[in-house]
Amino acid sequence: MAVGTVKWFNDAKGFGFIEPEGGGADVFAHFSAVQMEGFRTLKQGSRVSYELVQGPKGDLAQNICPLQVDDPGTTAAATQDSAA
Repeated sequence: MAVGTVKWFNDAKGFGFIEPEGGGADVFAHFSAVQMEGFRTLKQGSRVSYELVQGPKGDLAQNICPLQVDDPGTTAAATQDSAA
């Protein structure tokens, strides 16, 4: 699987582009390829993993999975709450 960063994603139109981690041309991302529950969208700047496939108009991403990033602020707050 490839990894990249969401360059932009338009919720209204249901598509956007991913910038590959290793460089190269941006990869088309359609909401139908996003693997998540509920409203399928991607947040600009978030890291994702995906399968790169060749579409009729160029590279496109399939099986897009947002990668979880631990937020240090959230972790610290949770630790403080549990210590109280």
